[in-house]
Amino acid sequence: MNTVSQTDDRIVERVEAAGAKIREIHKAAAGIIFGQDQVIERTLITLLSGGHALLIGVPGLAKTLLVETLGAVMGLEAKRIQFTPDLMPSDIIGSEVLEDSGTGRRSFRFVRGPIFTQLLMADEINRASPKTQSALLQAMQEHHVTVAGQRHDVPSPFH
Repeated sequence: MNTVSQTDDRIVERVEAAGAKIREIHKAAAGIIFGQDQVIERTLITLLSGGHALLIGVPGLAKTLLVETLGAVMGLEAKRIQFTPDLMPSDIIGSEVLEDSGTGRRSFRFVRGPIFTQLLMADEINRASPKTQSALLQAMQEHHVTVAGQRHDVPSPFH
């Protein structure tokens, strides 16, 4: 057997193992969320391709449960933000706080907001102000946020 054939065989084995793992994840999610196989499948495709998804539906269709379940099944840290008209950009990305040290010296420390997670459920984005929406969209597009001139990368993967 030549080297090219061995390499091809290893690639095929890895692809088959990945496919089996994806089927396992789908089955686990479908065991918790009933009747939403197509939504689960399309969400998995989105996550595996590194994208973001917009889940639209009436209340009670298990959108939040889907995100929580996929986070648990895939081993990703998952958080949820309820967007409201009074939500500020700093409420989602974080802010700097002034700290006093024991020696009387003051310094700023960045406190990360809930956007620093791997799987984020941003609920009712349309209710937030344009500035808050913009902060979320910046993180989604650029995979980082900027606070006080400092760049802070969101975790990878970030969906």
